[in-house]
Amino acid sequence: MDICNFPVDQEQYADFIFRPSGLGREELTRLYGDICISYVDDEYAIAHLPLSDTLPISVENHSYLSIPALYGLLDTTSMERSGILSTFRQPALNSQGEGTLIGLIDTGIDYQNPIFREENGNTRILGIWDQTIPGEGFQMNNPREQPYYFFYGQEYREEAINEALSQEDPLSVVPSTDTNGHGTFLAGIAAGRQTPSLDFTGASPGCRLGIVKLKKAKKYLRDYYMIPDFVDAYQSTDLMMAVTYLRLLAVRHRMPLIICLCLGSNQGGHNGFTPLSQVLNNLQQLSGVSAVCAAGNEVGFRHHYMGRMSASSMFDEVEFRVGERESGFIMELWANLPEIYTVGFVSPTGEVIERIPFRAGEDTSVHFTLEQTTVTVSYVASTGTQDDYLALMRFVSPTAGIWRLRIYPTVSITGLYHLWLPIHDFVTDDTTFLNADPFTTITSPGNASFPITVSAYNHLNNSLYIHSSRGYTRDGRVKPDIAAPGVDIFGPGISPIPGDYPMTRMSGTSVSAAHVAGAVANLYSWGIVQGNYPQLTNSSVKAYLARGASRNSNFTYPNQEWGYGTLNLYQSYVSLRDN
Repeated sequence: MDICNFPVDQEQYADFIFRPSGLGREELTRLYGDICISYVDDEYAIAHLPLSDTLPISVENHSYLSIPALYGLLDTTSMERSGILSTFRQPALNSQGEGTLIGLIDTGIDYQNPIFREENGNTRILGIWDQTIPGEGFQMNNPREQPYYFFYGQEYREEAINEALSQEDPLSVVPSTDTNGHGTFLAGIAAGRQTPSLDFTGASPGCRLGIVKLKKAKKYLRDYYMIPDFVDAYQSTDLMMAVTYLRLLAVRHRMPLIICLCLGSNQGGHNGFTPLSQVLNNLQQLSGVSAVCAAGNEVGFRHHYMGRMSASSMFDEVEFRVGERESGFIMELWANLPEIYTVGFVSPTGEVIERIPFRAGEDTSVHFTLEQTTVTVSYVASTGTQDDYLALMRFVSPTAGIWRLRIYPTVSITGLYHLWLPIHDFVTDDTTFLNADPFTTITSPGNASFPITVSAYNHLNNSLYIHSSRGYTRDGRVKPDIAAPGVDIFGPGISPIPGDYPMTRMSGTSVSAAHVAGAVANLYSWGIVQGNYPQLTNSSVKAYLARGASRNSNFTYPNQEWGYGTLNLYQSYVSLRDN
């Protein structure tokens, strides 16, 4: 395999996203020097190079899209309500995901749990890429493409996992674990084996699994985004490479692939054009591949503001509160070109920072006289993938209290703009917009066009989950696509005691996405594997899920909370029959 001369997963090396534009490996090395390059797909690659050569991290020194974004976690009667058990009871429709691969990108898996094993005790997991375990990396091949190199972590294939399960101490052979529990729970909901003694089944108990355990984000990115060490945060470069790993794992085993990705970020323009979103969108060209994403759990945390400036306004004033223990955060303003907005500030003590002039590609830092706060403003006239305008504001040691952001119309036609604070795990609960808007809160990559994006509801009383993010996207596309059970759901937990496999409960759009991932696996199994609909694609799966969805006669569909309705897999099969 290609040689990488340094451990790219270590803290002293930085990662940046770029688009090779057809450049070969030798030419890229000549241009950028002693770096390692990880290829994600035909459009995106990741450069790994010494951190000391890249500091300071800023939009002025590095383009906005090149700096990895940080993503956070989005947290059996439900199977009956989703129409999944109804299909299990129909002999002609009793597809339980056989011959398909569900790939989860999350916190890992407790691979020893019996619900992830066959009746004979063998694993149902075809591969685990544990990014957290030091290693020299590995190579994966695709007959139609150049080899792909993964320069960090360890891969454990099915044979190694079965060998581990035959040992008294499995972790001595395959030391991959899930210390968080999020990944194990979602794997159980999507694909857990039927366990009558627990009255439990996953949505697709006959499928196989591919697992990527994400490593935590590097310190230089945590420092840039001002996210504390105790908060779970993962960088987009690792997620992008995880998508590539799962794609190649499915090719290796010649299986339809359903990627379940239940992390989210408020970075980006909320119109599906971040690098991770584009990597998912690029899967559109592949047959038998789908991605299912959680919509996010942002409603109620007051992290989105939408403004529409009148033609006569000198400026808009947006109030936001900063919590007492807030160390810092990044706020983003997005609008459509050719509109350009500039900003000024009024601090809680009344100090005024006048309008900061538009200087594309430059950072402007302002220091408040009466407090310890520094705000750095960067204006980006085009982010590179879409005709968007971005004003990025980085608050360091912000004074607690009510701030006023003044927004000036340098070039204003529609007067429409949006502001986002980071997702709720990345800031304190008291850092909010005072006049927040609950809509357009679908997190990235759920706002991309390719994924099936899922909101959450309580299947016991038909109410929307209180925090379930709402659409549409900033460019007006329908998201979420569908809703699924996601409140107080019963599933597998983790335990430090060997051989102990507790059950627990969890709520959130991650849980609802896992339901849909299993349902999609069942559709692919019935359609492609069993030969009933060999041409089934992600687009047609979306359409059949929408047609079969249960709808409330009091609502108009699609809508910003429920998409096209609630998951009903049985009725989706009926719509296939009646097509």
